[in-house]
Amino acid sequence: MSHLDASFIGPAVDTPDLADPLLRVRVARLHTALEDPGDALEAESRLAFVGERLRGHLRPVEAPEHPRPGPGVARDLRELLDERLREGITLAEAARLVHAHPTHLVRAFSAAYAMPPHQYVTARRVDLARRLLLEGVPPGETAGAVGFHDQSHLTRHFKRIAGTTPGRFARSRGGPGPREGGKPAPRPPR
Repeated sequence: MSHLDASFIGPAVDTPDLADPLLRVRVARLHTALEDPGDALEAESRLAFVGERLRGHLRPVEAPEHPRPGPGVARDLRELLDERLREGITLAEAARLVHAHPTHLVRAFSAAYAMPPHQYVTARRVDLARRLLLEGVPPGETAGAVGFHDQSHLTRHFKRIAGTTPGRFARSRGGPGPREGGKPAPRPPR
C-alpha cells in the first residue's frame, strides 16, 4: 500500500534534501516501532505522521486539506478500540470506519485521552491480563486471550506498566497461581 501518491514524485525529486529535525525524529521513532512486530498500531500511527510531514513539504500550495471530522471522533475511536481489543484493528481501518484521516484520529484521541491509541490499547490489554492472571490463567494463555502476540510481548508491556512480570504479579496478589489441568497450582509454604 502506498502512503504517498504519484503527485509527490516531482516535488520529491526537485528537493530531495529536507532539513526537518521533526521529520528525522518521527522517522527514527517509526523505525523503533517497526522493530516490535506486535505493535502494528503504533507503527501505523507513526507512519501516518511521517507521511503527513512529507506531504506538507511536497504538497503543491493549492492542494486542499482533509476536512476535519466532528469532536466525537476520539470517543468513536475509543469505542472501536474497546470493541476490537483482543483482535486489534489497523489505523487505516479505524480511520475508514470513523470517517477521519489517520493522523487526525491519533491527534484527536491523544488530545482527548492524554495518550495515543496504541498506548491505550496496550494499557487496556494489560489491565485485562491482570484480571485473568488473578483468576489463575497462566501467562502464556493470558497473552493470547488479551491480544498480545505472545508471552514475551505480554511480559515486556506488563513489566513496563505494572513494574513486575505477569507471574510475579499473580503470585504477589495471592491469586491461585498458574493452572495445570484446570486446577490451581498449590501455594508454596511461607
